[in-house]
Order: sequence, then structure tokens, then C-alpha cells
Amino acid sequence: MIRLLLIVLAMTPAFAANAEDTVHGKARVISGDTLVVDGQRMHLYGIDAPELGQPCQWPNKTIDCGNISRTGLLDLIAPVSISCQKRGVADDGAWVATCRAEGFDVGRNMVHTGWAVATPDDPARYLPTQKKAQAGKRGIWRGTFDLPWQWRAKP
Repeated sequence: MIRLLLIVLAMTPAFAANAEDTVHGKARVISGDTLVVDGQRMHLYGIDAPELGQPCQWPNKTIDCGNISRTGLLDLIAPVSISCQKRGVADDGAWVATCRAEGFDVGRNMVHTGWAVATPDDPARYLPTQKKAQAGKRGIWRGTFDLPWQWRAKP
């Protein structure tokens, strides 16, 4: 009886859609908040990382925070397979997804290390983590920088 119930549940549209909205595998990192898993391009939900080429001012030097953020994401997920759950679709057609690697939330970890910021559309999700990164002067919080969406808006 349980076996029949599982077969019926697996065939329902809710379960089928859920399976189609999840990808697993090794990721190819594009930037600090964008990656490709199993051929699907996606942006990490709830975070925004500096763009490649976006400068940050640290004491006595300017650094490419976008490139360092990308490297930070690569370090987090390179050796493991990840699982990503689609939450929506961005304007560029990429998924907006929550991804997990070995049980941890990849987006939260990027905010924790200071290489991404919480997005204003869902601040409750990662803002407490961001405040700890700020207080600890981790990552981009060591110096001054434009928030990624402000930097992109510059002419």
C-alpha cells in the first residue's frame, strides 16, 4: 500500500514540478553569485556579490572585489557536488536558486565570509549573517565599496 502511495505521489504535478526545479552536480562558477550546474545557469537567491572588475578600497590599496568574490565561491563549492532549488527566473533567463553544498546554504556562506551582501528584496534571510560579517570586517567589509546594485547603476 505504501509503495502504491509513493508511486501516486511521484506522478502528481506538484512532485513532478519539484523534480524539474532541482539540479544536482558539480558547479562552474561564473561570478560571486552566479554559477552553472548541470547546464543550468543560476543566480544565488537572496545575495548580491560584487561584479567582476568592481573595485573595493582597502587600506592603502584598491582591489578587484568581484574577482575575489568569485574565487571565494569557487573555494566553497569546487570540491563538492551541490544541489540547487529553483525559486524563480531572473530577467536574463537564469534561475534564481537556493543552493546547498554538503548541507550548508551556499548563499548564506558567501554573506558570512563577507564576499556577498544580502539583497534588499529578502533582507530577513541573510541580514543577520551580514551584520556579523560587517562587525568582523570580513571580506568586502574590510574597506569601502559600492553595493553591487549601486555600482551597476553607475553610468
